[in-house]
Amino acid sequence: MDRALTSRFDTLSTLSTLSPFRYRHRSSLTITRRFAPAIVCAKRSPIDGVSDELNLIASQNLDQAPARRRARSAFVDLQLQLDHCLFKKAPIGIRTEEWYERNSKGEQIFCKSWLPKSGEQIKAAVCFCHGYGSTCTFFFDGIAKQIAGFGYGVYAIDHPGFGLSDGLHGHIPSFDDLAENAIEQFTKMKGRPELRNSPRFLLGQSMGGAVALKIHLKEPQAWDGLILAAPMCKISEDVKPPPLVLKALILMSTLFPKAKLFPKRDLSDFFFRDPSKRKLCEYDVICYDDQTRLKTAVELLNATRDIEMQVDKVSLPLLILHGDADKVTDPTVSKFLHEHAISQDKTLKLYPGGYHCILEGDTDENIFTVINDIVAWLDARVVPK
Repeated sequence: MDRALTSRFDTLSTLSTLSPFRYRHRSSLTITRRFAPAIVCAKRSPIDGVSDELNLIASQNLDQAPARRRARSAFVDLQLQLDHCLFKKAPIGIRTEEWYERNSKGEQIFCKSWLPKSGEQIKAAVCFCHGYGSTCTFFFDGIAKQIAGFGYGVYAIDHPGFGLSDGLHGHIPSFDDLAENAIEQFTKMKGRPELRNSPRFLLGQSMGGAVALKIHLKEPQAWDGLILAAPMCKISEDVKPPPLVLKALILMSTLFPKAKLFPKRDLSDFFFRDPSKRKLCEYDVICYDDQTRLKTAVELLNATRDIEMQVDKVSLPLLILHGDADKVTDPTVSKFLHEHAISQDKTLKLYPGGYHCILEGDTDENIFTVINDIVAWLDARVVPK
């Protein structure tokens, strides 16, 4: 789930009112003083019905991984008790494992797997890339259990700077590095004994869709299929920043790469169609829900531009899922991807009235419809090697 996804691009338009480029003789120091980006993290609002002790933990500065890990440990039991169909109707007997892997940059990367109940053969591996600000330990934990319940091994990581992995919270110094890290970790996962001779599929949600596409473009023959839910693979023209604004953003990102854009908009209404499920987001205490960091915004823009230029190289069997009322990632972008991908086997499913979070934020019936569509697509393409 990408609770801050669109705000980064809408916020870019506010840069045009700051006028540093109206006065070309002004120095970069003057520009930076006028912009005055925020660096401190925002204070989280108290969570209703939660003890003062837990609220204190949730309100701590979560910029670094140790603090996020403490917060997750404090809330993990409570999260499993939330009134959400993904948690309440989780299949019985799903085997889970959590561990850390040190990547080539020396960062500790959080990894998790969900396997079918003991004795059941794994049909295929599904490797998941989460969205901007998100993690694989909250709503996706329920999604993964549902998919594993149909006989699939599900594997996921938290990207560097997100969730339980090392890195400054919400900071993406290089989108390519994000994809390379995922390749590094997924390569290790695909080599696990339980996956010998098993097909391997990528699943990406929102920004994770862009990560999954980059992975495929970097290693086109390494996967057996690609599933994208509300993918971020092209910026719509109505939210793309003007050239002068983009130049200002790039300049600021070189001066203050870790600083945060201001102001921040509350876009929660655009993510979850079901208000009761939207309310549960506040329990996802390690989700990055602060202002977007400058370098992160530039990297996301560059990543979508790169993917847009290479969309005609997408060749894997492809399933694209998108709510047709999504105002965070435009459904027309998914139509663009479906039209231009060279895959011989490609399917686009649009869900009437669906918002951005079709896998976790819709009605119970619609959530399970999307999950069942994913499983049916996988079932039709699983051929043991």
